[in-house]
Amino acid sequence: MAEENRSVGGTAASGEKDFADTREDIIKSIQAKQPDIEVLYDLAELFKVFGDSTRIRILYAMFEKELCVNDIARLLNLSQSSVSHQLRILKTSKLVKFRREGKSIFYSLDDEHVRAIISMGMEHVEEDE
Repeated sequence: MAEENRSVGGTAASGEKDFADTREDIIKSIQAKQPDIEVLYDLAELFKVFGDSTRIRILYAMFEKELCVNDIARLLNLSQSSVSHQLRILKTSKLVKFRREGKSIFYSLDDEHVRAIISMGMEHVEEDE
């Protein structure tokens, strides 16, 4: 009977070691795929920019057409100064781009990634509705 307990105990200990080894392999595998901490910091900063509802409204307004500051201000009932400030942040974060036409400056979404991020966010928000 004591021999049985030893082998059962040995098997249990062996099973725990196998489990711990498997978990260690999983952790090492995930660690190997993790981006550099600086990249994750930049990603967090990007999401902070999306954390402001005024900036989201501006981005959403530019979803279909490029707009000038005056267009955005009128559309969203904001001051031109406020719009300009938010556009500066969006431009610095590479979420919007601009082009000059004479004295006018037109803003648009920087690329399809920005459109995709907003679309996916909207899809997620509307899932439960």
